[in-house]
Amino acid sequence: MKKLFTLILSAAFFACTATINAQIIKPSDLEAYAKQRYGDKWLDAAANLAREVQLDKNESLTFQEVIEAPGKSKQQLYVALNYWATATFKDKQAITLDDKEAGCIIISSTIKNIAEHMGTINSYSVSITPVIRIDIKEGRIRVTYTVQNYDILGDRSGGWLSMPDKKERTGGDSKRKADDKTNENLYDEQWEIARHYPYVEKDPQKRTCAKAFIMANAYSNAVLDKINDTIKNGMVGNEDDDW
Repeated sequence: MKKLFTLILSAAFFACTATINAQIIKPSDLEAYAKQRYGDKWLDAAANLAREVQLDKNESLTFQEVIEAPGKSKQQLYVALNYWATATFKDKQAITLDDKEAGCIIISSTIKNIAEHMGTINSYSVSITPVIRIDIKEGRIRVTYTVQNYDILGDRSGGWLSMPDKKERTGGDSKRKADDKTNENLYDEQWEIARHYPYVEKDPQKRTCAKAFIMANAYSNAVLDKINDTIKNGMVGNEDDDW
């Protein structure tokens, strides 16, 4: 398991996210951060990063980091991180485990459209659903971030030649609910990370998967930075006992 390297989000990244909820990262903001950190040549960036990042025994993209919090009790850390998780992930189903006694919070939330492709006939968008596990002890926490695969929403009507009238195209409708099968042009797939670029050189979806790989890594670092900031400064910066 490759230890997650710590990155500090730049002032420019914070500036572009300042107008939205401070704890939520939109794909457009994430892409700006990823380009700033890795450059906009996705193929080269993914190939370089793959030399540092190894998949785990389940062939998932997994990072782990232990964050020291000297002088803070397990209860203090739990309250701060529970507050962060609740404010960050608006989907009520996102927090899949919240165990104060065990000191464990597990979050599973989808970030949509981290990469897109439009072909001659079909188009598709790529989303990820990272699992973020936070283990809490006296004076420290451990964050484990895992992405098992890429979630694909394909559109048979979304290619350049599928329909001459763009208004009639489905456009890879990312707002469709997972159980909505009313549009026959839409289909779901899951792509295993280990079976695609940069871990497989000859990949028909090479360019799309290169960007998805970089975005998945960038999101892990953005999440870690948010957790670091929450531990050090609190959720809103004024959570102390002097009130």
